[in-house]
Amino acid sequence: MSAYGSLAAATFRQYSTYRVATAAGVFTNSVFGLIRVSILLAALDASGQEIGGYTALQAATYVWLGQALLAPIEVFGTRAIGDRVKSGEIAVDLLRPAPLLAVHLAQKVGRAGFLLLGRGVPPLLIGALVTGLALPESPWSYPLGLISIALAILVSFLADAIVNLSAFWLVEMRGFQTLYMVVMNLLSGFLIPITWFPGWLETLARWTPFPSMVQTPIDALSGRLGPAEALPAIGLQLLWAGILALAAQAMVRAGTRSLEVQGG
Repeated sequence: MSAYGSLAAATFRQYSTYRVATAAGVFTNSVFGLIRVSILLAALDASGQEIGGYTALQAATYVWLGQALLAPIEVFGTRAIGDRVKSGEIAVDLLRPAPLLAVHLAQKVGRAGFLLLGRGVPPLLIGALVTGLALPESPWSYPLGLISIALAILVSFLADAIVNLSAFWLVEMRGFQTLYMVVMNLLSGFLIPITWFPGWLETLARWTPFPSMVQTPIDALSGRLGPAEALPAIGLQLLWAGILALAAQAMVRAGTRSLEVQGG
């Protein structure tokens, strides 16, 4: 196993020891899932028809898949980078032979793997019992959905990293982090599917990487996007991953030069 694989496995084992926190997360995710389902179903009932192409069962499925992905994708999964920049400990990280982003990505993968199984699957099972789930018609939706989830975790990691790497130049980051969280929750489709947005807002959302974090993996896994439609969506996730990776790496290089100048 590679060093990164070992690091991911160690992070998985670390999070598996937090049993009480995991149980609390399952309970919280399930409760909020029920609340979100009731809101979306009430909206559909009030409209008397589908909204954005979603039936009641599809809307419920969207919510439960979103709750399952919330912890693995998690906003600010790389906050440790920003904290280490502010404390100056990042100087030690930059001296190590392993690339900074690769190390944190391995940790993110291990954490996301456990959270998907430990805190994501149980609410999904509860949703299947309470409201039922809309299953995809094509068996190809399952492998394509899993690929899309993996890319969603990668895109989320890189976007988080960019936010936290801004600590090289910002004295106080909390306002920037809060703004990012609000925009991400809205434009990713976590609160409601972006197809429920007004036309102009849906267009704006699709010009950002945020739907690749939530909307795309849910639609691919649930079968709302058939295999022929899922492949271009996954291609867009890959494109965003490439763009964000280049931007994040450029920030690491620029931040390293800035740190050397300021630190002597």
